[in-house]
Amino acid sequence: MSSLPAQFAGVTVVTKANVYFDGNVVSHSVLFADGAKKTLGLIRPGSYHFGTKAAERMEIVAGACSVTLDGTTAAKAYAAGTYFDVPANSGFTIAVQAGLCEYICSFLS
Repeated sequence: MSSLPAQFAGVTVVTKANVYFDGNVVSHSVLFADGAKKTLGLIRPGSYHFGTKAAERMEIVAGACSVTLDGTTAAKAYAAGTYFDVPANSGFTIAVQAGLCEYICSFLS
């Protein structure tokens, strides 16, 4: 379980949305003074594949999803308050069965 923040202080939010899969996945970038970057987003029902350049931590804020990391065959379920890590130069398929899945994506070094 992760301890999810309710808010971020002293940040810059990029107003232009990151829109993927015909608007079914939408996020906004949050930039921190120390150079860190996160995205806050929503995923509508469906199955979507993402590639990664940097390693990522996906924290589920609300809703639920199942995730299959590249190179694996088994999907694992994640609910609000949980997270999964994705290696750099890899990818994952995330599936939402119903409702919205809200997330925080942290780009790890």
